[in-house]
Amino acid sequence: MDYKYIEQLLERYWECETSIEEEKILRSFFSQENIPGSLLSYKALFTSMQEDKHTNVLGDDFDQRMLEMVEEPTRVKARTMKLTQRLMPLFKAAAVVAIILSLGNALQMALDTQGNTPTNMAGMEQHTDGPSVAKNDTIKVDTTQKSVQLPPTAIIK
Repeated sequence: MDYKYIEQLLERYWECETSIEEEKILRSFFSQENIPGSLLSYKALFTSMQEDKHTNVLGDDFDQRMLEMVEEPTRVKARTMKLTQRLMPLFKAAAVVAIILSLGNALQMALDTQGNTPTNMAGMEQHTDGPSVAKNDTIKVDTTQKSVQLPPTAIIK
């Protein structure tokens, strides 16, 4: 008997070029009892797939066992939280906003170049004499007579 077609199918099978129908032909061929000696070494490959289908089957109780393993009751321990613990993120956010606003206000006051005079809490303007370095440059104090002499450019008519 000529087994060239089976040998061709085997060659295509090793190159992964066979279709599903051709693989079924190979399985049915190797499931027979009368196989030539040259192809007998491939019988175990094609018949083991059919045997594995029948032996590697999950039991009827498999689903039940898996559900029992997954659905283990876990105890949930409730813990009480105080109101301050619940509002802690809000407190932190308020503190951050207060710090940012305070720093912004301090920076604005430090960089005020408009010459605005600062006001006190009652809304009244506070008069500042300015830094002492500027006073020493423009005003001359006579310590013997304790009188102040203004420079000629500072005299207003």
